Amino acid sequence: MRILHLLDHSAPLQSGYVSRTLAILRQQQAFGWQTLHLTSPKHPTAPGTLLEEVDGVTFHRTPTPTHLAARIPMLGQMVMVAALKKRLAEIARAERPDLLHAHSPLLNGLAALAVGRRLGIPVIYEIRAFWEDAAASHGTSHPQGARYHLTRRLETHVMRQADAITVICEGLRRDIIARGIPPEKITTIPNAVEVDRFIIPTAIQRLDLPGFDTRNREILGYIGSFYAYEGLELLLEAMPAIRAKRPSVLLLLVGGGPEEERLRQRTRELQLDSHVHFTGRLPANAVPNCLATVDLMLFPRLPMRLTHLVTPLKPLEAMAAGRLVLASDVGGHQELITHQHTGFLFPAGDATALADAVTTLLADRASWPAVIAQARRFANEQRTWQASARRYQPLYERLTSSRNPPIPHPPRTRDRSTP
Repeated sequence: MRILHLLDHSAPLQSGYVSRTLAILRQQQAFGWQTLHLTSPKHPTAPGTLLEEVDGVTFHRTPTPTHLAARIPMLGQMVMVAALKKRLAEIARAERPDLLHAHSPLLNGLAALAVGRRLGIPVIYEIRAFWEDAAASHGTSHPQGARYHLTRRLETHVMRQADAITVICEGLRRDIIARGIPPEKITTIPNAVEVDRFIIPTAIQRLDLPGFDTRNREILGYIGSFYAYEGLELLLEAMPAIRAKRPSVLLLLVGGGPEEERLRQRTRELQLDSHVHFTGRLPANAVPNCLATVDLMLFPRLPMRLTHLVTPLKPLEAMAAGRLVLASDVGGHQELITHQHTGFLFPAGDATALADAVTTLLADRASWPAVIAQARRFANEQRTWQASARRYQPLYERLTSSRNPPIPHPPRTRDRSTP
C-alpha cells in the first residue's frame, strides 16, 4: 500500500503537528506501508529545493509563489492551492499512490480533492483543528466575520467531498457530525506518545538554568507553543498568589511563539524575573531533561471553541513521562485527564482557582504517586502511536479495495526535477 501524505509543514520545524506527523509515518512504515510526503507552499523552503531529507524522512517540497497575488488576503490562499495542486499532480503521476491523505488545513484538502478526482485516487482528509477557529484564536479572523464563515463553509465542503475523514479527538468528531456529515465516514485517530522516548532514567541530567539556583526549589513547568489560548499570561498572574504560600516556587517556560515577548514583558511587570525562567525553543531530544527538571506540569488553556474541541499532545507526553499534570477543564483536556484519577483539573480562565490548585497539590505530595501511576498506565496502554496508527488500516483497506482498476506502481526513482 502506497500513501501520499499532503502536509502543511514538516520537520525540521518543531510543533505538535510535526510530532504527530513523524510518529504516524514511522508507524505506517513499520507496518510495511510505503509513505510519500509532500509539504504545502506554507512550509519555509530554500529557493529551488524540491526534495529534502530530514531525520531519514524524504519530503517533496512545493515552491512558495512569489508573485504579487500571493500576498493578497484570500486571493493569496487560492494561489497557494493552485501551486499545491500543480506540485501534487506531478508527484502523484510520478509515484502512483493508492491514496491521497491530506492533513489539515483545508487548503491541503482542496488540492487533494482536485488531484484525486482527476487521477482517480481516493482522498482522506485528516482534521487536526479547524482552520477558522485557529485563525480566530490568533486574532487574524473574527468569529462573526465573513472570512470565518467562508472558511467554515469551505471546510465543510472538503469534508463532504472527501472519501473519508479522520480526526484527532471526539470533540472534532461531534462538531463534524453536527454539520450533517455521516458518522460512519469519520474515524478517530487520537494523539498518542512514543512511550520509549518518555521513560526518564533516574540519573538523567536536569536542565541547567543559568542564573537560577534550583536547589530546594519547587519547579512548575510548561512545555509547548506560546499562543494566547494556552493561558500562559493567566499562569503568570497566578504566580504572586502561589509564591505567597510557596515562596520556593520557580516557573519554567519551555518553548516559544508569538506571545513570547508579551509574556516576558508581563513577567517584568509582575516583578517575577527571578522566579520565571524562559528557556526558548529547545530540540526535541531535550524534552526528557525538561520533564526531569519539573515537579508539576501546568497546562492552563483558556476556554474557547478551539480548546474545547481539540486535544493537545504535550499533557499526554508529560503523563507518559511520570509527571503530575494540572490542566484547565476545557473539553480537549477532559478527553485526556480524569480529575483526581490521571491528573487534576481546575476551572479554565480562573487565576485564583489555578493558584489554589497549585498550592494544594504542592502541599499534598502523598497523593501524587497513585495519580501518576494511573496516568502512565493510561498513556502506555491506551495512547501509543502503534495503537493509534493501526486504526488507519481498515479505512485504507476499504478505500483501496474499492478502486478498479488499481494504478500500477512504477519503480521508485529520485525526483528528476530536483536540482
